[in-house]
Amino acid sequence: MRRLTALTLSGFTLPLLLAACGAPEAETPAPPAEPAISETQAQATPSGGMIAAAHPDAVEAGLAVLRRGGDAIDAAIAVQATLSLVEPQSSGIAGGAFMLRYDAQTGDITVYDGRETAPASATEDRFIGEDGQPLPYIQAWRSGLSTGVPGVIAMFAMAHEDHGTRPWAENFDESIALAETGFAIPPRLGNMAQRMAQFTDMEETGEAARYLFDENGEAFPVGHVLTNEAYADSLRTIAADWRNFYTGAMAEAIVAKVNEAPRAGGMTLADLESYAPIRREAICGPYRGYQICSAPPPSSGGVAQNAILGMLSHFDMAQAGPTTDGWALFIEASRLAYADRDRYVGDPAFAEVPTFGLIHPDYLRDRAALIDPMRAIETATAGTPPGAPEQPEDTSIDGPGTSHFVVVDGDGDVVSITTTVESAFGSGRMVGGFFLNNQLTDFAFEARDEDGALRPNAVAPGKRPRSSMSPSIVLDEAGDFAFATGSPGGNSIVAYVAKTFVAMIDWGMSPQQAAALPNVVARGDVVRIETGFDDTMLAELEARGFTIEGGRGENSGIHIVRVNADGSFEGGADPRRDGIADTP
Repeated sequence: MRRLTALTLSGFTLPLLLAACGAPEAETPAPPAEPAISETQAQATPSGGMIAAAHPDAVEAGLAVLRRGGDAIDAAIAVQATLSLVEPQSSGIAGGAFMLRYDAQTGDITVYDGRETAPASATEDRFIGEDGQPLPYIQAWRSGLSTGVPGVIAMFAMAHEDHGTRPWAENFDESIALAETGFAIPPRLGNMAQRMAQFTDMEETGEAARYLFDENGEAFPVGHVLTNEAYADSLRTIAADWRNFYTGAMAEAIVAKVNEAPRAGGMTLADLESYAPIRREAICGPYRGYQICSAPPPSSGGVAQNAILGMLSHFDMAQAGPTTDGWALFIEASRLAYADRDRYVGDPAFAEVPTFGLIHPDYLRDRAALIDPMRAIETATAGTPPGAPEQPEDTSIDGPGTSHFVVVDGDGDVVSITTTVESAFGSGRMVGGFFLNNQLTDFAFEARDEDGALRPNAVAPGKRPRSSMSPSIVLDEAGDFAFATGSPGGNSIVAYVAKTFVAMIDWGMSPQQAAALPNVVARGDVVRIETGFDDTMLAELEARGFTIEGGRGENSGIHIVRVNADGSFEGGADPRRDGIADTP
């Protein structure tokens, strides 16, 4: 069993790893029929490890490391370095990440926080224009103002020092070779490049435009082979010493690009050199005999996921099934959890975050009592959890340019990581063959409300913006690894990932069925429901008072690895993206 750690807050004690409670549920109903799944997207395999990620080349790079005897961290470095090449619209070495690592021998879970930070020059009016109004999002996004000090390389260096078994440099071999020989543009990258053409000034963005578009300004088609020698050179430099990313010529190039007009970002070499990742404790809570573990603030993943599930634990979701009743319960729990998340979560070094009050069983019982699946809550508002400060609701926007992957190595160690450059292709500025992030647009553009109260996610020097990233690892009753999950998708990540818990635990679905299940996103008073739901169910939800925005697509990229009873691994890869799950 895992050691329980307790934290005392406002007169009560709450275990970080809450004891599982309740008898096993009755047998779950059979899941609904799903589209045919390709063998490359979902596999049940003998033990020996598995990787699920958003591109086959990234999966293969990580598997090559596992075959050499690498740890899950070694393989994760290879996956990330390759995703930065083949999926640059979503994540990259100049972005940030939250990563959970499960140690099969000790049962410990460590969170590595590689979230970007605001430069020392940042002020709370960073995104206020000369007219005193917030900048239009596109102007803020496509600028140096949006780029935070990148954290993912320093985070991996810390984790590799803790756990890596192969030489640091060796973990970049596959991505360097692929950058030199080239890769065929996959469907999603091709589609995103075409969409980005409308936001891209060929003269202004320079290197990025030349990389993605031909001389006529047209995006290269799907299947076109891209090479990236500049990226290969950057990886060689980082492989020689990770500190080369934060000092010297590479750092100088990053700072120069961030500070180009228009809207220079004010980053300095000192900002890069002083960046430090953080080891944190996971936020874990009980659900149907499992422990659901995810990242703590400034991520909202651990708080929001456990809030949703803590409310749903008061209802028989297995009996309800993926019906109108079951989805109505999921919607209401999501709306209430999002309301709390929006009001209270920020960087705990700068804001008072009532983390454990938000997931305390008594508080979630009271929140669950507000839910009636037959009648929608008119307006879902934040509650007052134990230890809550008085502060205004936040107004931040999370972009969807993110990726998630899971690695399980031959020893059973697990990495679940959500990694991002924020919006598509980050800020749109490219240096050294990679894109710079626009992570600072995750901050509230207006730091204060109409009464002058400071929002918890206001910009400040050195501050980490609030995140929706929810990399998750689930443990069984014995404290052993059960499955890992996560997704990109901006603030919709919370709903995407929560869906996978309910689908697999309550509704008996496989990892692939859970990933493919249509998404339901309920933040605020409008419920977004993805194409694939029965029209009758949508009508029934509307009859219960829900405002439905249906028939749309969702930008999830869920990747899951589960261990089966016989010790084999089973993976799921979101069909909305280009990923697979595979084994060494």
